[in-house]
Amino acid sequence: MAEWLGITMFGVALALLLVGYPVAFTLGGVAILFSLIGTATGRFSFALWGNFPLQVFNTMSNYTLLAIPYFIFMGAMLEKSGIAERLLETIGILFGRVRGGLALAVVLVGALLAATTGVVAATVVAMGLISLPIMLRYGYNKELATGVIAASGTLGQIIPPSVVLVVLADQLGVSVGDLFVGSMIPGLLMTGVFAVHVLAISNLRPELAPALPSEVRKMGNRDLGIRVLKAMVPPLLLIVLVLGSIFFGIATPTEAGAVGSLGAIVLALVNRQLSWDSLQRVSDSTLRITSMVVFILLGSTAFSLVFRGLNGEQFVRTALANLPGGAVSFLAVSMAIVFFLGFFIDFFQIAFIIVPLFAPVAQSFEMDMVWYGVILGANLQTSFLTPPFGFALFYLRGIAPPEVKTGDIYRGAIPFVILQILVLVAIICFPGIVSWLPSLSQSSV
Repeated sequence: MAEWLGITMFGVALALLLVGYPVAFTLGGVAILFSLIGTATGRFSFALWGNFPLQVFNTMSNYTLLAIPYFIFMGAMLEKSGIAERLLETIGILFGRVRGGLALAVVLVGALLAATTGVVAATVVAMGLISLPIMLRYGYNKELATGVIAASGTLGQIIPPSVVLVVLADQLGVSVGDLFVGSMIPGLLMTGVFAVHVLAISNLRPELAPALPSEVRKMGNRDLGIRVLKAMVPPLLLIVLVLGSIFFGIATPTEAGAVGSLGAIVLALVNRQLSWDSLQRVSDSTLRITSMVVFILLGSTAFSLVFRGLNGEQFVRTALANLPGGAVSFLAVSMAIVFFLGFFIDFFQIAFIIVPLFAPVAQSFEMDMVWYGVILGANLQTSFLTPPFGFALFYLRGIAPPEVKTGDIYRGAIPFVILQILVLVAIICFPGIVSWLPSLSQSSV
């Protein structure tokens, strides 16, 4: 009875989200409702809610979460000061003769920004604040613009140094360095597939991604070179500084985010775009968006607590232990469960609650745990982008202007979801995509 109550929880949450209820309040409200039903039927101990403050404290005391406001602040400051806008426009000018050059620039800049954040919320929000107004201004199709931004933002799940990979390495018992190295080729492959899609769709349907106006693209080589130096070098140095400090172990992602925020302020000051008003607006935007992310985390924490209290965890463990078909069936089922839970539960909850159920089973089938960790990360990336419940879509919806409808965001994400699934299938079918670099680095030591 309790297990079926847990399954019913997901159905009710799906129905409420379909009619438009906010994610955080849906998850929290459903958790409260089913805890009351479980208590009334004797299937749930209401005393378990006494653990909720501790779980919230454990989640919110995670040092990595501090990276979210830092990177949101950095993206907002780069956007408000016009630095990020000039960066994207300059890359668009460099690709001016290529249709879809601005969208291609979003993919490239999005991949770099994803590498510095490793947090989907921060990356999607930062890319939305930076690039969406520019693309809409130059007449880009809303679906293509939002799809490119959301997809590029989710690259933070798989491109190292990713917070997801750090947590997965801990839960799977593998080296963080090995998981970083193993995810390099899949991350680059995902970025390359997005870029090829942008170029293809821009040439097949040029009206979706018009070229930049001729007056913007027409400039001499000397002027273009100067613009490249002024627009591209400072922010790229900032990104390299943030990424390099993490790669070389000088700073944690949170500390690097603080450095990035300070660097964005310095760049705004150098460009004479820093004022008390702009700093206030950036801080207000950071507070609002961070609060949205925190409420989602609180809702998912309550949801997972009641799910475990209704023996949902035991139900999953028993089902995995009795699967026919061996390793193939386990892989298919575990990927499907992670994909489905990614709609509702933050990756912290999945990593700490669900992955420990899967890890022993995967080890019993003698799977390469680095490979398994990479496909888990790629699967979560796909889940976070998939309509109608992908977290990345909700984050982008939160900062998109009113003229961009939710349907535009959903339809724009679908082609990129298909591309991500194709890459995920390739990683599963050809494990060498993951294992080649780690084996090469180990042989060279």
